[in-house]
Amino acid sequence: MEETISLQDLFRTLKKRFVLIISLTIIAMGIAAVASYYFMTPIYQASTQILVNQKNEQTSQFNTQEIQMNLQLINTYNVIITSPAILSKVIENLDLDITPAQLKTQLTVNSAQNSQVVNLTVQDTEHFRAVDIANTTAEVFQEEIQKLMNVDNVNILSPAVNVEFPSPVKPQKLLNIAIAAVVGLMLGVGIAFLLEYLDTTVKTEQDIEDLVGLPILGIVSKFPNDVMQNTSKKPLADRKKEKAHVN
Repeated sequence: MEETISLQDLFRTLKKRFVLIISLTIIAMGIAAVASYYFMTPIYQASTQILVNQKNEQTSQFNTQEIQMNLQLINTYNVIITSPAILSKVIENLDLDITPAQLKTQLTVNSAQNSQVVNLTVQDTEHFRAVDIANTTAEVFQEEIQKLMNVDNVNILSPAVNVEFPSPVKPQKLLNIAIAAVVGLMLGVGIAFLLEYLDTTVKTEQDIEDLVGLPILGIVSKFPNDVMQNTSKKPLADRKKEKAHVN
């Protein structure tokens, strides 16, 4: 006989295992909160902006080819900023105990489409160090680009600034807790249905009917214990009289 599960069965299972589901959700949220607030290292972020000037003082109009060349120059600069030639000098100037490859993982360089502004973002466990790395990288790049490409068209538009009470960008505590709540809820629901699936005990008349595939013809009622005790204490003669009276 093919077994089907109705929507009512699903809600009955959820109601039956409600405490389990809520408990797992709360536990997951608690673990995420403790990990986010006490065990995860805060990561701070600092950004500086570099302006690449278009060297065309003779004319105020640019054709498509010149604009494309400037965009390609911006892309080239983005690569040079994170090159070992630049990062090695940054490490030397700040006396950092890391390699250029490790420092590169902390840097993000990008620019908006058709923009002359390059955004340099640094992430570090200390906010003041992120600020120092961002500003020093911009300064070293500004100096070295003159030697590498024989150009002087780079200016620091907006340096990174230290703040008294910086806010970390990682971990995102509330987001972590929200994700943990969803995961805990899904885990609780999954375990609830798994336990219900593994529970093969017969508890109701419907379970019997589903098991044997036949309709129920009668039900033997269960007498309360006090009734059974009172009946068993009566003398045999009284019980025979009651039986004869019933007949």
